[in-house]
Amino acid sequence: MDLVAALARARSPEEPGPGTPAGPPVRAWPGPPLPLPGPGQGELDLSRLLRLSLAATDRAGRLRPAPSAGALHPVDARLAVGANCPLLPGRYGYDPLRHRVHRLGPAPADAPPGASVELSLTPRRTVSHYGHRAWPLLLLDAGHAAAALWLAGRALGVPPAAPRIGGSAEDPLVTLHFAPPGDAPPAEDAPTPAELLARRSAPPPLHGAPPEEALRALLATAAGASAGEIAWCAAVGAPRPGLLALADDGDLRRLAAGEARPTLAAWAAGQPWIAQAGAVLLGHGCPSDADAPRIRRAHLRAGYAAGLAHVAAARHALAARPIGSWQRADLGAALGSAPGRDWIVHGLALGLATPSHVEERTP
Repeated sequence: MDLVAALARARSPEEPGPGTPAGPPVRAWPGPPLPLPGPGQGELDLSRLLRLSLAATDRAGRLRPAPSAGALHPVDARLAVGANCPLLPGRYGYDPLRHRVHRLGPAPADAPPGASVELSLTPRRTVSHYGHRAWPLLLLDAGHAAAALWLAGRALGVPPAAPRIGGSAEDPLVTLHFAPPGDAPPAEDAPTPAELLARRSAPPPLHGAPPEEALRALLATAAGASAGEIAWCAAVGAPRPGLLALADDGDLRRLAAGEARPTLAAWAAGQPWIAQAGAVLLGHGCPSDADAPRIRRAHLRAGYAAGLAHVAAARHALAARPIGSWQRADLGAALGSAPGRDWIVHGLALGLATPSHVEERTP
């Protein structure tokens, strides 16, 4: 896969062709399916970790906690299990529809206690609907899945280290390691399991401007998760429409004045509801001359950052919906800079949560 050419084509105005078969909704792992036992004393609760992050909540697989473009869920997960887990040490493939694992082989010789989750892709699922626009969406989906795992670990009191997103490898794209639990309870600001299971991409319309305090918090969350790979700003409407970014002192600074949301709606595959959204967080960067590793890092980090901001939005009484498909979205050129240097990579539409959004999130 020539990722540089694929991204350039996805950013173009070319329309996707007819749909193709998506294939099986999960990877066909070899061997018999095995249940995920409950943990013993001092063991990592793998079953609950995966329930809160990647498992489907219906047999069709459309309600997995991690958002996915078109609800196609192209992200596959392998486990490298060490000591202090309810499974025997080894390598396993995870089936999110049946919440079962398939043993693939022995554990790596240097496998630490706990378990590592490795994320890879089955592109056919997303390509079936989005055609040549699929590759950015595939990488963003993997970033969202990484965020779901990281949040689940925090909710269970087993926070992983920062995900390994190197960009140089296509498989795995992301790896997160979870150590066995210690004595410390989950951090006070950790999400609850109920919050994670209730997470949904809110259906449009998303009306109502978020308060500035919420915008500051979400921009800080996204920036902190991006590891410098992309920058973040927010498009807001009246009474002072424009683009806002986070200043060094934590306050909001104005990047540009004027109403940007109708243009964003045109750039985001022509979705008119975006023009009326309360605000839109925008992750931008990844220039036209970026090589494949940089493209992978930027999109994986953008999905990861938006995944964390998505959950944080609910704590500010906001509904949120990721926006992954962008064409001709050269933000830098629109603001008067050199073209091809600062493209929109990902977005998160925001609005004030309504009773219907709360009902939609109820698992």
